[in-house]
Amino acid sequence: MKDKFSCTILQSEALTKYLLETSAYPREHEQLKELRNASAEKYQQLSAMNVPADEGQFISLLLKVMNAKKTIEVGVFTGYSLLVTALALPHDAKIVAIDPDREAYETGLPFIEKAGVAHKIQFIDSSAKTAMNDFIDNGEEGTFDFAFVDADKENYVNYHEQLLKLVKVGGIIAYDNTLWSGTVALVDEELSQEWIDRIGEHRINLRNLNTFLAADSRIELAHLSIGDGLTLCRRVK
Repeated sequence: MKDKFSCTILQSEALTKYLLETSAYPREHEQLKELRNASAEKYQQLSAMNVPADEGQFISLLLKVMNAKKTIEVGVFTGYSLLVTALALPHDAKIVAIDPDREAYETGLPFIEKAGVAHKIQFIDSSAKTAMNDFIDNGEEGTFDFAFVDADKENYVNYHEQLLKLVKVGGIIAYDNTLWSGTVALVDEELSQEWIDRIGEHRINLRNLNTFLAADSRIELAHLSIGDGLTLCRRVK
């Protein structure tokens, strides 16, 4: 068991530092670096809600390989993964970004604008359920290439049903934090009350999600030990 809860699956702080400093930070876009630093300055430890730079690199590469042009992001925070996506997509791409916290989004917005990609983004200050239902009602089922979800963990299963309508067959839905710092593997009976309080109910929500996705015949599944756990679901039905 780790000595402390952190938003990475890696058990070694030295290995995490090596990975970031050797492969991720040297290739990190300047505005991504600025956004990451501004988030840390304003939100301190909460800035870890953004994806780490190595996971951002993976998402960028995946989007380019997919030739994605229309994506949806559920949960934005200050927008590190949003800027990763905007930088990876072509000039005429569209990104729908949904989050009820406009203040956090506007923390990262100057860096998105500085990078010259703000025109690709439609930010919606709303609950995800309401916004996605609006897109479904407006006839946009099957029009999105990719979805990235990093929001309220207790609703991931509910978002999955909506996103299976919005994302086209062959498209990908990505769920972040699905290993919850490795705590999804811990045995309940072996956990002290202190640890239960530290890791919270999201551990249970994510275990339920992982079991649900593993049995979902509508998707192909890849559960990756990158960042804090990233689950890729390719829609096949």
